[in-house]
Amino acid sequence: MDVDRMTATVAVEEPTRTADTPPPNLRLRSPQRRVSRRAIAWWTIQGFIGAVVMVGGMTAAQLWLPAIRPWLIPLWVIVAALALVEVFVEPTWRYAVHRWETTSTAVYSASGWFVREWRVAPISRIQTVDTVAGPLQQLLGLASITVTTASAKGPVRIDGLHRETAAEMADHLTEIAQLSTGDAT
Repeated sequence: MDVDRMTATVAVEEPTRTADTPPPNLRLRSPQRRVSRRAIAWWTIQGFIGAVVMVGGMTAAQLWLPAIRPWLIPLWVIVAALALVEVFVEPTWRYAVHRWETTSTAVYSASGWFVREWRVAPISRIQTVDTVAGPLQQLLGLASITVTTASAKGPVRIDGLHRETAAEMADHLTEIAQLSTGDAT
């Protein structure tokens, strides 16, 4: 049984609004659903690639430019320590924080690891719903959803979703956004 698919089912928990129904009282709250556990591997691989580039570049500079070694060695140690955090701590921490949820009235998301962000986007403000899967995400069966709204803050992005869950969520949000009586502005 696929645990990712089981815990990431899109659910509508609130009744659909009609033109006669007053707008819901949306409040910022923690979303209930976790991203796919495979997101940990995705974030780890991304961190590893970034760490190799940074530490490798600084190591090459240290070997080929002896004049800058005295100040580059302490900087290399700091960057290497931060790279270890990025590879071994950040992915699990992000998995603990990242959440999402959709209802018939809003899309909720929580993301980040060092700086955390909670977002709520009313369905009536949705303009587009995009699904993206980069090469690593495709390899791991993951995708990201970007919900573009009329918000000055920008789109709501939910990373690390199971590929099928992302497709179902995009279909669901598109369907209920079309039913909304708002003008998405």
